[in-house]
Amino acid sequence: MKRFIYLSVFLLFIGTYTNQALAQSTWKAPADADKLENPYANDAKAAAKGKKLFKQMCAICHGVKGKGDGMAAAGLTPKPANFTSKDLQSQTDGAIYWKLTEGKAPMAAYKDMITEAQRWELVTYIRTLKK
Repeated sequence: MKRFIYLSVFLLFIGTYTNQALAQSTWKAPADADKLENPYANDAKAAAKGKKLFKQMCAICHGVKGKGDGMAAAGLTPKPANFTSKDLQSQTDGAIYWKLTEGKAPMAAYKDMITEAQRWELVTYIRTLKK
């Protein structure tokens, strides 16, 4: 009986992890998003503004260090993206900007909440979170 319980818990964990990883990895921005260019790429002042905004709006879900482990993350499916991951960091600035703009539940769409410049500043800050 104990083995059955342990096996059930293990399979539930693996299934949940696999579903969450799959959900994150399947959210693709459209191809034309890759053509968007970040006007603030490598701009330290923009990254600093993005960091401040990140702490106010994003850290609750994505965590202070952007690892997807914020206080609200436990209750979300799929789990928030880990901005330090190779998968996310390999996306173009335009793709990340598009995702911030359009959102996909439980991720909010920020197109009507913050300015275009602020979204690009967030992208610029997210680039500083590489491992």
